[in-house]
Amino acid sequence: MVKLEHIGIAVKDINQSIALYESLLNTPCYKTENVESEAVTTAFFQKGETKIELLANTITGGVIEKFIEKKGEGIHHLAFAVSDIFAEMTRLSNAGFVLLQDQPKKGADNKLVCFLHPKSTNGVLIELCQEIID
Repeated sequence: MVKLEHIGIAVKDINQSIALYESLLNTPCYKTENVESEAVTTAFFQKGETKIELLANTITGGVIEKFIEKKGEGIHHLAFAVSDIFAEMTRLSNAGFVLLQDQPKKGADNKLVCFLHPKSTNGVLIELCQEIID
């Protein structure tokens, strides 16, 4: 893994949370995006080298809503940038980590993504992400 790409934070209300983080970080949200495959709306912030992604459901009963019901609003995942997501998925699978999908899928912010099951990473949801080059 190359570097921490972003920290994902589960929120109930994306608009309220955007205002909160704009005030907290003293920087504007630079991008919002609907990710239909995950039924979420995302909002991104960058402060120096640190990126924050807010995630809120777009449907009732979605994955973020279920997460918030169990754990409350807060850190949902850590995302690591990789240069070759396929090679990294193979390496981690061979090392015994449980992948949540067999192939990477298109995620937010022009990335291919794959998640590792928290049961194989001490309870932390890990996202691998690779920039899609057109």
